[in-house]
Amino acid sequence: MLVGEQPGDQEEKQGRPFVGPAGGILAKALVDAGIERKAVFVTNAVKHFKFEPRGKRRLHKRPNAYEIDRCHWWLDFERKLVRPDIVVALGATAIRSVSGRPLPINKICGRVLPISDGGQMVATIHPSYILRIEDEADKQTQYRQFVADLKICAKILAKAA
Repeated sequence: MLVGEQPGDQEEKQGRPFVGPAGGILAKALVDAGIERKAVFVTNAVKHFKFEPRGKRRLHKRPNAYEIDRCHWWLDFERKLVRPDIVVALGATAIRSVSGRPLPINKICGRVLPISDGGQMVATIHPSYILRIEDEADKQTQYRQFVADLKICAKILAKAA
């Protein structure tokens, strides 16, 4: 199970998670990690698109703790239905929602951590972070680390199969 932050503009319009630019990065990274996208359940921690209107554009606004906590029951329900072998928390919002508390992403990125329902979580960056990096060398470094984090999940999935 992959858990993102919230729907973006394109995701809200199409009614599916990760179909916008961040979804393109995620799809490529999954291929590079050896994970079939159709083999994973993709969702978001917060179920609505929080934005700020700017002319004709709708600019992303980060969900606050209240919004994350209010949507937590929904993610718990999805996890009970899907019963994933591993939950990948993509970014700080997803980490807070999956773990039930804020955790420093820079200290737990790429680690397999236990979660309250007895499952496991791997924390990593959100693919939209990669899109925002301007320095090409840093962008490639972060992308490689993202793929490495997903490969950890691929190993867990291979053992579970």
